[in-house]
Amino acid sequence: MTDTRTPTPEHKPRPLIDLLISILIPSLILMKLSGDDHLGADGALMLALAFPLGWGLFELAKYRKFNWIALLGLVSVLLTGGIGLLQLDPQWLAVKEAAIPGIIGLAVLGSTRTRFPLIRTLLYNPKVINVAKVHEQLERNGQTAHFETRLLRATYFLSATFFFSSFMNYVLAKWIVKSPAGSEAFNAELGRMTLLSYPMIAIPSMLMMMAIFYYLWRTIHGLTGLGLEEIVASNTHDEPTGKQP
Repeated sequence: MTDTRTPTPEHKPRPLIDLLISILIPSLILMKLSGDDHLGADGALMLALAFPLGWGLFELAKYRKFNWIALLGLVSVLLTGGIGLLQLDPQWLAVKEAAIPGIIGLAVLGSTRTRFPLIRTLLYNPKVINVAKVHEQLERNGQTAHFETRLLRATYFLSATFFFSSFMNYVLAKWIVKSPAGSEAFNAELGRMTLLSYPMIAIPSMLMMMAIFYYLWRTIHGLTGLGLEEIVASNTHDEPTGKQP
């Protein structure tokens, strides 16, 4: 019997499109269209929120792949909209901005007490690392326990990046957003905060993640002797390479 179901398309990262839809367009809407002669504060906020929310739901529906970080992002967007529409005290925006990455950081840190540290999901996973080959070589060299110790240390580093993001989000929100929620000035400040969050928070956090990945690669290389092309996941390395030892 022939399977006529349409296969789910493979998801490929598109950081420039994500940046455009989730950050740049909403920020411009908030800063340029919040006046009473345009959409008004509430209208501009609703339109700005529609872009990241709609994009997240579109990717979820198209690729059918649950991503808990994306879910937290959607919750963050909805909370931001709620603060503006309900005209809550702006301090709640700072609390919300700090809470999302803070929760992720606590989850990463708490996962060290479980059998499955979250670093295995975020960095040390088969889509990034040739896990099977690395594990085989670690066992062959008797370095499995040593590697687990290093992986635990990398997990602490990873949680620190989220705590850094949480702290900087709070500072940025308290520094920029001072106007009453729901006002034109509040929307403009929210747009400015969103734009500044990329160079001040996202880029440093990305560099920290790259440093953690480098630390992880140096650890694997040192304990296994494998080269970079053997460590990084690739379809060409998934096939048998020769005789069994």
